[in-house]
Amino acid sequence: MNPAIAMPEVPRKGRGRLQLLLLLAIAIGPMLLASAMYQWRFWVPETRSYHGVLIGDGRTLADLGVQGELAQRWLILVTAPEACAADCQELVYLARQIHIGLNREASRAEHALALANPLDDGYRANLRREYPRLGLHSLDPAVYSRVAGDESGAQLWLVDPHGNLVLRYPAGSNGKAILDDLRYLLKVSLIG
Repeated sequence: MNPAIAMPEVPRKGRGRLQLLLLLAIAIGPMLLASAMYQWRFWVPETRSYHGVLIGDGRTLADLGVQGELAQRWLILVTAPEACAADCQELVYLARQIHIGLNREASRAEHALALANPLDDGYRANLRREYPRLGLHSLDPAVYSRVAGDESGAQLWLVDPHGNLVLRYPAGSNGKAILDDLRYLLKVSLIG
């Protein structure tokens, strides 16, 4: 008879508890660390991966003063609280170019213009001819001024399919940077 087989090894007390605590620390530790980092704002990176002004406070198109029916897609919105001057017209062109630049993802987005004042007839005819897919909406300037704050003039906004404002860009922004931001949003988004 083999003595090693006949006598079972007695497990050491505490080894199972140590393994259990180690497994719990591995599973729960990162969640506790992330919660503490969020709560007390330590080890938070100072860099960002977007180029516009992030709007993460739950404001919607209605809060911006945009009126009208919108599709359930990502929206590249140009707003003009006054007349659509040169900076507004440049952003309308840029919005269309960004929409075209999305290539196969273009069906997930649309571009639109929201105006407080009516367009002149010449520019309206030009928009119908050159920008047939551009949506036109009215803009309440009093509501818009509360949201836009000190930023006056035409601006470009990225809006999610639920109508939440995501990013804002002033006139003169780099179109490639806006396109990169929108491509990233479409990549990580499960909506629209």
